[in-house]
Amino acid sequence: MSVVVSGAVSGADQSRVALVTGAGRRVGRAIALDLATQGWSVAVHHHASAAGAADVVEQIRVAGGRAEAFAADLTDPVALEALIPNVVAWSGRLDALVSSAAGMTRTPIGSTTAASVDGILALNLRAPFLLAQSAAAHLAEGGAIVLIGDHMADESWPDYAMHGVAKAGVHALTRHLAAALAPRIRVNAVAPGAVLLPDDGAPQLAERLSAEAALRRIGTPSDVAGAVRYLLDAPFVTGQVLRVDGGRGLDA
Repeated sequence: MSVVVSGAVSGADQSRVALVTGAGRRVGRAIALDLATQGWSVAVHHHASAAGAADVVEQIRVAGGRAEAFAADLTDPVALEALIPNVVAWSGRLDALVSSAAGMTRTPIGSTTAASVDGILALNLRAPFLLAQSAAAHLAEGGAIVLIGDHMADESWPDYAMHGVAKAGVHALTRHLAAALAPRIRVNAVAPGAVLLPDDGAPQLAERLSAEAALRRIGTPSDVAGAVRYLLDAPFVTGQVLRVDGGRGLDA
């Protein structure tokens, strides 16, 4: 999905700095571009999506904003440990971490390997924890962390069991981090419902997912970006998981 920065940011206050992981594509991309329209300087993290990250940076700069791309494999503890210090070296400060990088891998019961499980947990759960731990040492007073969870944390998807487990861990991690880092830093999460179809999703999947939501539609990356923006600017909210699912979870 292509998202274009709209609205002038020239002359806007770009003193606040956010690191958005997984910002080269899909939801992370939308979050990075949205924050730029609000005057944030954005550190655009990517791993395999270098071209997408470069495009995000270019869009932000053309619109008058400030952005830089940072490459890191978040499953590699050494690369992960270096990411936030590298961002701070570029920006001079850090005000927000949005941990959006994730992968959604099938883990059918009976054919899933230990290596696959380890990889899923390393990216989807270990990385958000270690990034938050690293960010806490650099975040300015009143800083914020927003983790990206998933509606699948609260549902049964047998072919994606480990993804659901990892995202349930992210929801729990949100509460633990909020307690540990208060009152200086707030920590919240956004749990999207169906906001983007898988790259290989069948057309009928959109119809089924729309029917399962109370609002009878799937969402958009912009819906998630708006929720992230709210949580970054909500000074009396911490330890919360905000579902952005069109009412999909009303019967949960």
